[in-house]
Amino acid sequence: MQGLIEFITEDKNTHLEHLEDEIINNGSKGARTSIEFLKSIKKMLQGGKGGSNVSVKWDGAPAIFAGTNPENGRFFVGTKSIFNATPKINYTVSDISRNHGGALADKLAVALKYLPKLGIKGVLQGDLLFTSSDKKGAVVNGEKSVIFTPNTITYAVPVASTSMYNRIRAAKIGIIFHTSYSGKTMKGLKASFGAGVGGLRQNSNVFFDDARYKQAEDPGLNKAEEKRFDAIIRMAEGSVYKGGAFIDLIKKDKGPLSLGVQLKTFFNTYIRAGQKIGNAKALTNNFEVYFRDKIKKEIKDKKTDKAKQKYEEILEAGMKILRPNRQGLYFAIASYITLQTAKSMLLSKLNKIQSIGSFMRTSTGYKVTNPEGYVAINKGNAVKLVDRLVFSQANFNVAKDWVRR
Repeated sequence: MQGLIEFITEDKNTHLEHLEDEIINNGSKGARTSIEFLKSIKKMLQGGKGGSNVSVKWDGAPAIFAGTNPENGRFFVGTKSIFNATPKINYTVSDISRNHGGALADKLAVALKYLPKLGIKGVLQGDLLFTSSDKKGAVVNGEKSVIFTPNTITYAVPVASTSMYNRIRAAKIGIIFHTSYSGKTMKGLKASFGAGVGGLRQNSNVFFDDARYKQAEDPGLNKAEEKRFDAIIRMAEGSVYKGGAFIDLIKKDKGPLSLGVQLKTFFNTYIRAGQKIGNAKALTNNFEVYFRDKIKKEIKDKKTDKAKQKYEEILEAGMKILRPNRQGLYFAIASYITLQTAKSMLLSKLNKIQSIGSFMRTSTGYKVTNPEGYVAINKGNAVKLVDRLVFSQANFNVAKDWVRR
């Protein structure tokens, strides 16, 4: 993929949040940031200057870190565990065997064998697409193809795409690089979203690319779509204004059973079930019941009076916020829904570009699907845009055989 280059400096081991979750994570400020993201992505799609920079989220797994340890000049590979209190940094196959196990160890051994050939400067992070054993031949959409399924999505490259097909068939490992790291120590490494691969050496054993979004010829909104999008944004701004005091209130409590954390968990129960989050009035009523029942279960499960009292106090504190602020909760949920609606409009435009076909495996064969999502960067902030009913719901339930770190 080629196109816009994006850079944002973050702490190592970065974690990206969904755009609409920012109203829970960062209150009214997060809501305004999300709205600005939506406006700037629209601007980018329309070809205007000053819009967000966007990269494609490939559904690769696991995350692989590779490069030179700035402390000793040695090449290494690893997972996010390179940032552990006791880092798991792998310079040799023996290191991999000691630090990891199972399929993950096998994949890291392949990475250690072939990635040094690319001449990586500094440290890069990428999503693993395949090693040799992951590739298979299949007929997809009526075409003979090579396929691989690193996580939830199955990627397929037909024989007709001669150059891409031959590159992937020949490669021993495939990876998409998306983040670069720099620093004088491993502990002090800083991450920058955006990893250009133009300076890497080509090698037939490694299929690699970066994640940058390639602008399609005309993916922008037409006049009717733009009018509808702008109306949705105005609705979001109105809801955020009316619900701002409430979302700022729940942002202050960061405990695992706080209202904000539980509201996010509440939304995730709908996503796991594949249910659309769409009726603010019903969801307002349902959340109060959900929160009350969740804490009452915690109280019931506790063995001591002291522990029970702790959760009774959590319940009382939460209900003291909810009861007088039902309207605020309603507008917070309405803001969440409206942000999702605007995001979906933009996703439908962004999805026009794919370099490799993506599919979902079903009981009846392969179903065409869109890329997993995108990362948008604007004014030093980054969020992810994902069709959560498709991909988050699938990822909640997918089994991974490489999870051991």
